[in-house]
Parts: sequence; structure tokens; C-alpha cells
Amino acid sequence: MWVINSFLLAGLPGLEAYHPWFSIPFSSIYTLVFLGNCMVLHVIRTEPSLHQPMFYFLAMLALTDLCMGLSTVHTVLGVLWGLNQEVSQDACIAQTYFIHGLSSIESGVLLAMAFDRFTAICNPLRYTSLLTNSRVIHFMVAILMRAALSILPVIIRLKFFHYCRPHILSHSFCLHQDLLRLACSDIRFNSLYALALVICTLLLDAVLILISYVFILHTVLAIASREERLKSLQTCVSHICAVLVFYIPIIGLTMVHRFGKHLSPLVHVLMGNIYILFPPLMNPIIYSTKQIRQGVLYLLLHTKISSTMM
Repeated sequence: MWVINSFLLAGLPGLEAYHPWFSIPFSSIYTLVFLGNCMVLHVIRTEPSLHQPMFYFLAMLALTDLCMGLSTVHTVLGVLWGLNQEVSQDACIAQTYFIHGLSSIESGVLLAMAFDRFTAICNPLRYTSLLTNSRVIHFMVAILMRAALSILPVIIRLKFFHYCRPHILSHSFCLHQDLLRLACSDIRFNSLYALALVICTLLLDAVLILISYVFILHTVLAIASREERLKSLQTCVSHICAVLVFYIPIIGLTMVHRFGKHLSPLVHVLMGNIYILFPPLMNPIIYSTKQIRQGVLYLLLHTKISSTMM
């Protein structure tokens, strides 16, 4: 048995010769992730009419997606460009912490946004009193603390594991379940704790979101006017799409890791990259509301006019 202090990132197994070609779409996706989420953050910060709870949560969602891109771009593109396929154990564990922690934050933000929609539709007269700025800040802090602290026990244990199996990770980034495959230590605590964590965070958040929409649908159906019903439901469409975009890849990746051992390694890699990149790419598009679009157009036109005058 030998001790491993670094890992090799596989990239796209069997397609190593095509890595430079695959780097083109991946680079484009990361560029769109950064530009899209930075645009959303800038518009929300500079437009006073967007300084309200729903857009504060949207800003936190955009910041989370931006951090997810930043936490993986160096390893993904490093592998595809052929710059560096090796990652140190400490860097890999740190990346694992950020990836899974950011996923927990995104789930918590989506739950907070569901509460916002529930309050706006089911208790509109109490909306401003229930979702004050201080309460929104408390929600955000709670979401961050839950993500930062709940995942620490398994991350700390990863540091003290002995890794003695072939040190090739199946993705271009580090995931908890991938590191467990290489460990020769007792991994029962990590496996059980990770399962409990998924149930108590992601699954619980999903159930609470579903319950909130049951109440929302009940309230909307009680509205006499068809136009008012449609108007109320339209305010929820973006959030529902964001929930699906986030949870479907997670469910797919979990199923593939737990029950798809017979599948091609390429399927695992594909699901992993969808899990990492699809929500950050799609959320700015999903939440391109009228206010956001107007803010982006104003920013682009203002920048163009300023550069012309110079």
C-alpha cells in the first residue's frame, strides 16, 4: 500500500485526443456563465427598483453560480488545454468543499425564493412586514452557515484518509463520492453522513418547495378572474424552471453514481459536467425578467455611448 498526495483528473475518458476541441465549447460556456451572472449582479446593484427581496435572493443565486464557475474553471480547462492534469490532495479536498457547499447554498436560496413567492401570493398584505431587509439578511446568513458548517465533518475526514488505489478521478474536478472510491480507510461515516446530509438539506428543501407550491396553487385556483390566476402563476414560472434546472442534474448524477456502475465512464463525466455547469449557465437566461433585460440593455447602450464619445 502506498500513500497518495495528489490525484489525476481524467477529463473525458477515451476522448483525450479531442480535448483541445472540447475546450472550445467549455470555454464558451464558462465565458457565458461569468458574463451572464456578472450582468445580473450589476443590474440588481445599480437599479434601485430591483432592491427588493426576490431580487436580493436572485443576486445571491447569481453569486453562487459565479463562485461555482470560479471553483471549477481552472481544473476543467487545465485538463482540456493539456496544461495540468494533476491536482494536489489539499487543493482537491478544498474544491470538493466549495462544490458541495455551493450546491447546498443554491438549494437554500431556491427555498428562500419559494418562500418569497408563497408570501407574495398567499399573504400579499403581510409581504413587506414578513420579508424585511433584516429578515432577508438573516435568511442569507442562515443559508451560508448551513452550507459552510454541515459539510465540514466529511471534508475534514477526507484530509485524514489514506488513498492507496489508482489515483485517477473520473471528472475534471473533485467530488466527494469520487474521492471515497480511492480511499482505503473506513468510509462508512462519510457515506452515511453524506446520505443524511442530502436528505436533510437537498431533499428537505425540495419537499418544502413542493409544499409551498401546493399552497400557492390552492390560493391561485381560488382567484375568480382567469387573468389574475395567470398573472399570479407567471410570477412563479422562472422559479419553477430554476428549481428543475438545479434538481434534475443532481438527481441524475446521484443515480448514475449509485446505480450506474455498469455505464460508460463518459456518462458519469457528462452528468458531472451538467451538474456543475447547467444551472449557472441557465439561471441568468431563466431570470431575464423585463426589469433585468431593461437593465442589461441600458448598461450595454450606456457603455456603447460612452465609448463612442471617448
